[in-house]
Amino acid sequence: MSRIEELPDDFDESLNLNEAPPAAQDLPQPGFDAFAPSNEIPFPINEERLKEVENDPNAPKMPPAMASVKSHSKEELLKMMNKTPLFMTDLENAGDENGENMLLDALQAMQNEGTRAEVAQTFKEQGNEAVQELRWIDAKEFYSKSIAVIFAKVDKWEKPEDPKAEQTLLRKLEEVSHINRALCNLELGNYRGCTLDCAAALKVNPKNIKAFYRSSMALLKLHKVTEAEDSASRGLAIDPDNKALQTAASKIAERKAAMERAAAKRKAEEETARKQNMVLGTALRARQIRTRKTNQPPELEDAGIKLVPDPLSPESTIEFPAVLLYPMEAQSDFIKAFSEMHSIADHLEYIFPLPWDSKKEYSMNNVECFMQTVSGGLIKAGKKVPLLQILSGGKVEVLDELVRIFVVPIAKTGAFIAAMKARKEG
Repeated sequence: MSRIEELPDDFDESLNLNEAPPAAQDLPQPGFDAFAPSNEIPFPINEERLKEVENDPNAPKMPPAMASVKSHSKEELLKMMNKTPLFMTDLENAGDENGENMLLDALQAMQNEGTRAEVAQTFKEQGNEAVQELRWIDAKEFYSKSIAVIFAKVDKWEKPEDPKAEQTLLRKLEEVSHINRALCNLELGNYRGCTLDCAAALKVNPKNIKAFYRSSMALLKLHKVTEAEDSASRGLAIDPDNKALQTAASKIAERKAAMERAAAKRKAEEETARKQNMVLGTALRARQIRTRKTNQPPELEDAGIKLVPDPLSPESTIEFPAVLLYPMEAQSDFIKAFSEMHSIADHLEYIFPLPWDSKKEYSMNNVECFMQTVSGGLIKAGKKVPLLQILSGGKVEVLDELVRIFVVPIAKTGAFIAAMKARKEG
């Protein structure tokens, strides 16, 4: 009966499994003959097609290997490659004209030689070889095949001489194949798959330390810190001196502490924001300024109604984001912080002249300003009146934290008012 081994312990939980392979100069150097051209051809040469390809009679003759490829179409090459197990993608078309493929039959026969456990053991060992070469995808496939053989419903393998020993071996192979596949999943970033494989291994052996380690690392990658901590703790309860688990527990503790700090900071920020909103609401009510939010507020980024300089003092000055609308020209200007103590004129002084006002219709003395009332009508807003005086009293309201002011040339105010009235009635 074959002997069972897991991967070597240096693969157990080295955190640098993907380090670069040895430098070329450190590897055994083949002799010159290893690179000599071969006369073997991968495919039979189609002489008729080769003549069509070699149009120039003075051109040098192709090497046999190149000629064997050049003398076939892409479709023909793919069809012939499909008959080779390495490149096979379609079993139905892998045979010859009689439906036979000796290479495939030989490989399939090899997979069925021996008992169920021996075949599963072979796949497991192939997986171990792939892991040694850091071929994680291939290794995972071999371990999956080992598991598939163990649980196959159809028993097409040789009968074991010792059924009891066979079952013991299968049980061990089940554990090893799952825990080794968990390593592949961990390296490939399939963290959920890793945890499932670890769980399967622990069902067979509840004291498998590698399962606790790999599960804890995968759970940490999934940001499930509590579960990762539990997995590492369970493993350390079995083997307190395990270096890999100690490292994992340390990493988990660091992540947990960072998350707790972030949560505490977030909670403090939320509490501060709650207090600021409460104080701001008190300040707005004291000034009799009406505000309302709609279901589709405009995107203001970090702009909003604020108390300055101290957001927690109702005695601070209120600043509003505001937009100056030029409805007769479909233009606008955004003011991020419009103090309640400032007037519209304070801002128009630096905004005028407008770069697009080619007719020179917009100047301090040639425009009037309007704001909408709560009922949808209009009020004339004095250009030199502080914003607080315009907003207080409840006639107008601030929608979605944005003060809207219409700026209209005096000559066009009649048309503007008529248009707004028609919109209200419509």
